[in-house]
Amino acid sequence: MPDLLTRSNQDYLKHIYELSADGQPASTTDLAVRLGISPASVTGMIQRLAKAKPALVHYHKHQGVTLTDSGNRAALEVIRHHRLLETWLVQTLGYSWDQVHEEAERLEHVISEEMEARIAAALNYPTRDPHGDLIPSAELIMPADDLTPLSALRPNQKGTIVRVHSKDASLLRHLEELGLVPGTQLEVTSHSAYDGNLTVQNDQTTTVVGPAITSRIFVRVL
Repeated sequence: MPDLLTRSNQDYLKHIYELSADGQPASTTDLAVRLGISPASVTGMIQRLAKAKPALVHYHKHQGVTLTDSGNRAALEVIRHHRLLETWLVQTLGYSWDQVHEEAERLEHVISEEMEARIAAALNYPTRDPHGDLIPSAELIMPADDLTPLSALRPNQKGTIVRVHSKDASLLRHLEELGLVPGTQLEVTSHSAYDGNLTVQNDQTTTVVGPAITSRIFVRVL
């Protein structure tokens, strides 16, 4: 990661990466919402990132922003730090999965490459963090994912939860109470065509969950 990148630069690149993960440019409006600042401030920062040497983003007014190769590598470096730190905090220091996001947000900007390498080795080179998000490789390549959203399953289909896409600590605690955490095998027993709700059964409970939750849970279909 270039030494001149500030914490603010890194946060911008990380959020642009996440917002453009579907292949569409990230909008300045979405970035402003994510960062809690005005669209004008976002535009000013994006213009500076576009003029950096090397350029970190491609930006065209009213067309959104995407990462250059250099910006993509810088974003993946921060994401790798973050997800390794979350894994380390859970596996080594006893944090729960709903406690690690903010800690990792603070630490991701300051750890050295030596510390990153030592954490990865101590954890036996994990490929996913405690929420099931993929960890970019040491070469800064994001592995492909082949998971299915729980919302796509229908009655009698079974799957194993691999990933929960949420930073909301209260939601993560709620899902843990329901037993809907990575590693859990479940079966869909009914589906409501009117509201998209699913009834799912696992070893702990049978519960009805709506699209706001099922769209955030990703499974490997059995």
